[in-house]
Amino acid sequence: MVAFADLSLSFLTGLSGLTVRDASSGSLDAACTGNTQLEVRSTVCSQIAAALTSSSSVVYYPGSAQYIKDNYHWAASSNQASQCSFEPATAEDVGVALRILGQTQTPFGVKSGGHATNAGFSSTSGVEIALYSFSDVVYNSTTQTATLGMGLIWDEVYVALEPYGMTVVGPKITGIGIGGITLGGGYSYLTNQYGLGIDSVVAYELVMPNGTVADITESTEPDLFFALRGGFNNFGIVTTVTVNTHPQSQVWGGLVSYSQNQWAAASSAIANFSANVTDPKASMYNAYNYISGVPIMANILFYDAPTPPEGMFDEFLAIPAIVAAVSTRSYVDLVQSLPLNATAGLRTVFSSVAMEDVTVPVLDMIVNETTFWSKKLASSSAGIVTYGVDVFLPTIYDHVASPTAYPPSRSQGYSFIELFYGWTQSNYDSTIFDAVSASTQHMLQSLVNDGQDVAGVAVYPNHAPPNTSLETMYGDNVPRLQAIKNAVDPDNVMALTGGWKF
Repeated sequence: MVAFADLSLSFLTGLSGLTVRDASSGSLDAACTGNTQLEVRSTVCSQIAAALTSSSSVVYYPGSAQYIKDNYHWAASSNQASQCSFEPATAEDVGVALRILGQTQTPFGVKSGGHATNAGFSSTSGVEIALYSFSDVVYNSTTQTATLGMGLIWDEVYVALEPYGMTVVGPKITGIGIGGITLGGGYSYLTNQYGLGIDSVVAYELVMPNGTVADITESTEPDLFFALRGGFNNFGIVTTVTVNTHPQSQVWGGLVSYSQNQWAAASSAIANFSANVTDPKASMYNAYNYISGVPIMANILFYDAPTPPEGMFDEFLAIPAIVAAVSTRSYVDLVQSLPLNATAGLRTVFSSVAMEDVTVPVLDMIVNETTFWSKKLASSSAGIVTYGVDVFLPTIYDHVASPTAYPPSRSQGYSFIELFYGWTQSNYDSTIFDAVSASTQHMLQSLVNDGQDVAGVAVYPNHAPPNTSLETMYGDNVPRLQAIKNAVDPDNVMALTGGWKF
């Protein structure tokens, strides 16, 4: 699941007059310049710098370009100015930092790709640990696995594996880091075939809260392996992850965009696709967008072969489109053809609602929500209001035998409504959060009233808005996760960093 507005924003920006800040700029620049800032040396930061075992591990201070990069996040609502940033080059030096941070009770952030939207989840006013130096992709042709550094983005992984004719279950658009997918869930074009991103994980290199380094697999540490697959950074800092790879040929697909007068026809095509297409190689991703009040629909069609079965996508392609950029291409080309972080620099929030059935009445309800909240929030600096529709098969959770932290139940898979709001002014934060909560609850109740049994479906943690309860995301797994966390982190070191806390 992605920020669908990225798919339309690149050509609507000039049309609508929406101004989005440059991804390299923002409040961090002002906080990190000037001689006074250059002279700041936090005692804890200096202590970490003095204790490092590798000359390649570096602490950066305000005023340096690398400090700005380390603290930068895709969502402006996630940016914070830390005391310093730390780029460890070895797992052992991650352990050095964790021991010092725990002893001094210093808040810290852990950044993989920096695509978190909730404030403080991977940022901090303390010490920001940026994992950029963990950037290797090591492919093992014997086991058909790849070991990935947590400082990578998935684009780099796709490119590295392409010469081997292999790929991995990762995100659908560019610019996403390894961490959120391999520790939080991971819905993909390939999910119908292979499950979630966490379902492909076979091992983690984990720096424990006490600073020791351990390899975590299902056979060596079954409790931790369960907890890490969906439980994020509660149990230490993961530096590398080993995942199963899958053969990858050329694919067919791309972006098709429709003006508002074609939304009804497109909704009918989506409902028919959801009801009739059971081929796991097929995927469809849609968004109803209002961008600065301009309505636009973005739709990604995907088939995991050079040519889809005859007629599968004909209904979509017969609708008059603003853009129709579908073709046979490499998997890398498909992903990279979509706009890179076009919504970067906005304050953002996600939410999601599960669906058993994607019908025309349901899609009409989603369109009404999109239109209503776009108008309602226009005066609250909300330039982007997006309601996405992720269509999946009910078998998506059947691809792994052992339980995972998320989802707490794998008895049935679901399709999803994804909400994404982007705004510019922080004084409207509470207004936006109230709106996304109200819309989520309204749609959930509408689905339940329509006979869909989705009231208790776990919320996807990567797209859960602030203040979502642990029980809403992890259900009956919460007590087990809390027990594992207490066992591995008796001194509560990981409570010093952000995220969903057990």
